[in-house]
Amino acid sequence: MKIIVQKFGGTSVANLSLREEVVNRIREARAKGYKPVVVVSAMGRSGDPYATDTLKDLMSSTCACGDQSLRDMDMIMSCGEIISAVVMSSTLCAEGIASLALTGGQAGMITDGNYGDAQVVEFQPERLLAHLRNDEVVVVAGFQGITPEGEINTMGRGGSDTSAVILGAGLGAERVEIYTDVNGIMTADPKLVSDARMIDHLTYNEVCQLAYEGAKVIHPRAVEVAMQHNVSLLVKHLRKSEEGTVIDGDVTPIGEPRFSQRETRVITGIAHMPGLVQVTVDMEADDADLELQMFNQLAESRISIDLISIFPERKNFTIKEDNLFQAEAIIKKLGLKYSMQTSCAKVSVVGLGMRNLPGVMARVIKALKEKKIRILQTGDSNITISLLIREEDLSEAIRTLHDHFRLAAPPSDDERVLA
Repeated sequence: MKIIVQKFGGTSVANLSLREEVVNRIREARAKGYKPVVVVSAMGRSGDPYATDTLKDLMSSTCACGDQSLRDMDMIMSCGEIISAVVMSSTLCAEGIASLALTGGQAGMITDGNYGDAQVVEFQPERLLAHLRNDEVVVVAGFQGITPEGEINTMGRGGSDTSAVILGAGLGAERVEIYTDVNGIMTADPKLVSDARMIDHLTYNEVCQLAYEGAKVIHPRAVEVAMQHNVSLLVKHLRKSEEGTVIDGDVTPIGEPRFSQRETRVITGIAHMPGLVQVTVDMEADDADLELQMFNQLAESRISIDLISIFPERKNFTIKEDNLFQAEAIIKKLGLKYSMQTSCAKVSVVGLGMRNLPGVMARVIKALKEKKIRILQTGDSNITISLLIREEDLSEAIRTLHDHFRLAAPPSDDERVLA
């Protein structure tokens, strides 16, 4: 049995015209001999009647004290995807395609009980497989599962992507298709870079890094699950004919000879993240206990830190602007001397080609310095270089790096390196 999982985001199922396009994609898969399993997000975006944020705001408005039950919040937030699944299944039935809708729990997704950010600890495929053998299209409500005790859990931002990949892994699907409102994964945000180009093939590691550094096409947790289970992904536009972006563990693009090494570009793409604050804390070199207290208290308050630089008498790190007042209260309470620079942003260049290749950081810094863009802090890993800059410089920085590494066109011979 050839199985394919097709995931459709909220903007892909928001109205009847779009849902008819979804039906076309499902028909195409069935015509090729596949048994489709469909995963849907809640219809529309914030402000639309059944969008997740709309339902969350409805709950918040009834409990202005901010002391909402996490259990009840998960119940209401799961409704958007359930409504979407039922409407999509009804649309398929109206088109003569046998179908039924299932909640995440009914589809076999067993979660860990962590309300609002649950993880699937077990997948039970028997019910889904029975429906597929009966030639039914199963439409699954994404973003959710159920605990062994019967409690509904939601899976956090990007949860529908993760639902689709878990289903793909558990059912042994040939691939998971992620349909969205962009052609695929781009070399940079096309809203900021007019000549951004779609990337036809990426590895799991590259996509994870792009996603963690701010690219929003697919959630990094979904890519991690795909990497663990070797599930091939395809990200493409619902209505356009472009092939989209293939994501898998093979460093060789589809259609090219497969060698142990391949020629690849130094930089694959550029991601960015606005709305950051740079925190600088001064302390004595022997204040190790105080330093540990600070980081422990930030962690206990669920404040994520990034781009951390530790020196004997100075600690630099970044946080999201949403966490500014909470972090400042913690640091003040410890009696530490500090400063905060708001309105910062992070720009990151990602690419397998930079592994063990000297000089890439120098090129990045030189390109930004020529545009008089001030670099506040840097961080790097094997395939990523990140730079903290002023938010007002973000658009120019992205365009500058995109132009410098000539990402608007396929790589020429002098831009290739052995990876």
